[in-house]
Amino acid sequence: MARGSSKHRPGFHALVLAIGFIVGGVLTQVSRRFLPAGAVKEFLTSGVTPSVGPLSLDLIIIKFAIGPVALDVSLMSLLGVLVAYLIARSLF
Repeated sequence: MARGSSKHRPGFHALVLAIGFIVGGVLTQVSRRFLPAGAVKEFLTSGVTPSVGPLSLDLIIIKFAIGPVALDVSLMSLLGVLVAYLIARSLF
């Protein structure tokens, strides 16, 4: 039987993706803090930040707002997702 990711549930993939983005975010912040200024630092730490919100919800009895929610995607965060995927694939 071939090893593949089809045997895992979607929750497993979502968890690996979330852990990867957290690890990648930590790598990005460490790189922004400790790498010397230059082209390498700019290349590894610059990214795209899509955002959604704020979302207002009025239920007559209660009214609240959610957001804005933003996701900072950089090369280091994608590297974190790749590392989390490779570790999860080797363990499971």
